[in-house]
Amino acid sequence: MGIVNVTPDSFSDGGRYLGHDAALAHARRLIAQGADILDIGGESTRPGAAPVPEAEELARVIPLITAIRADSAIPVSIDTLKPAVARAAVAAGASLWNDVTALRGAADAPAVAAGLGCEVVLMHMLGEPGTMQNAPRYDDVAGEVEAFLLARAGAAMSAGVARDRIWLDPGIGFGKTLEHNLTLLRALPRLVALGFPVLLGASRKRFIAAIDPAAKEAGDRLGGSLAVALEGARAGVAAVRVHDVAETVQALRVQAAING
Repeated sequence: MGIVNVTPDSFSDGGRYLGHDAALAHARRLIAQGADILDIGGESTRPGAAPVPEAEELARVIPLITAIRADSAIPVSIDTLKPAVARAAVAAGASLWNDVTALRGAADAPAVAAGLGCEVVLMHMLGEPGTMQNAPRYDDVAGEVEAFLLARAGAAMSAGVARDRIWLDPGIGFGKTLEHNLTLLRALPRLVALGFPVLLGASRKRFIAAIDPAAKEAGDRLGGSLAVALEGARAGVAAVRVHDVAETVQALRVQAAING
């Protein structure tokens, strides 16, 4: 899953693809590099991020999705917590709703997801982007994240979302310390065993710099990002959400060849 952030304040690319032409060129580049899915986002969810008005988010993502769909059949995911944005994105050609709130961002989110009939990624996040990294605490992070995701999957199914439309995401970096993230990465086989496809998003995230101080800048975290992607593949995740598509595709191909 290649990432296209149509935002001025993404932690990883700082607005490089905010303009429509730049975003579309980047999307085409990721497709050429081997992305299987494109994840389009118009609101940053980095730690401390401020909310974006609905109209502004729509103006950022809908023209891009429309343009991508005009020249490619690649599946498109909309990364949003707003049901109205998800609805407009699906109408424009998206087929997956990637929701960092696990359909808790609005009271009608589960019903909207059911009505759209699209696939839905339910992610674990402690708190909200503005506060999630303020001393996060768990008694058993793997158990609590698993229980939360199962509960949200249950809520989605109760609202009418088909079970085979649901993905789970442990939310690496979303209200987690370094040790929480590492524990969740070690527990990926346990999450995969629940029977839902798992999305792993750890590309360029700050915990990599906590392991390697030389990776202070997001762009310096390719090695760590590849290590996590390979670990995710080994554990059986269904997709990895990444910034560096060409390098990740190569790493996964080599790993697959080694494994026969």
